[in-house]
Amino acid sequence: MDVNEIDREDFRNLLGEIAACRMPFGKYGRKEHPPDGVPIHDLPVEYLQWFQERGFPKGRLGELMAAVWEIKACGMDEVFEPMRRANGGRIRLRPGRPREFRFGDD
Repeated sequence: MDVNEIDREDFRNLLGEIAACRMPFGKYGRKEHPPDGVPIHDLPVEYLQWFQERGFPKGRLGELMAAVWEIKACGMDEVFEPMRRANGGRIRLRPGRPREFRFGDD
C-alpha cells in the first residue's frame, strides 16, 4: 500500500481500522498483554521493521501492520496520538519497576 496515493476519506477509514486492531499473537499479543494485546499503532518500530524484512502476516492484519510501519518509518507517529488519547494514553510495553523503599536497617 502506498500512503502517497490515498485520499482523505480512505486514510480516515484506514486510521479507524488501525485504531481498532490489536496484536493477536507473539510478544505483544493477548497472552503477554491481556486481555486484547497491544494496539498495532503502539508496536515498536523495530518490531514492525522485523516484519518488514521477513514478511508481514497474511490478510488484513498484515496490511494494517505494513501501513503502520510506513507511517512510523516516515516519522509520522504523531498521527496516532488522538487514538492514544482516546484510549487513555500509550500502552506500557515494559514491566513496571517495583516500588519498594527501604530506609535504615530494617
